[in-house]
Amino acid sequence: MAGKGKVLLMDDEEIILDVSREVLRFLGYDAAFAKEGGAAIGLYRQENEAGRPFDLVIIDLTIPEGMGGRETVEKLRSYDPGVKAIVSSGYTNDPVMQDYANYGFSGRLTKPYRINEMKTLLESMIQKD
Repeated sequence: MAGKGKVLLMDDEEIILDVSREVLRFLGYDAAFAKEGGAAIGLYRQENEAGRPFDLVIIDLTIPEGMGGRETVEKLRSYDPGVKAIVSSGYTNDPVMQDYANYGFSGRLTKPYRINEMKTLLESMIQKD
């Protein structure tokens, strides 16, 4: 079954964006991409105000040159308390990855992404409406 929903993915690595674009398209999701938090927040607001809200946001925890995951999710939550945000990182021992709910996230996705893991998580998160 193809995925149904609109996903915003924020990551600073071009290779992650490229692979994610292909995976999300393959899974049937409408997706948009941003390289850092400020751009992600702007895109989230723009689509929300145009009546085309995102169902889910996947946010990279660590962005060396720009707003990272913790600050991004805080700002998204202040704009939209109901935002569904997944934290993404390869740093599995990071406190945010270990206890994501205490940092305002609804789930976590470990890098490198595995298609089946991503598919299961997206389906479960988007169906929680």
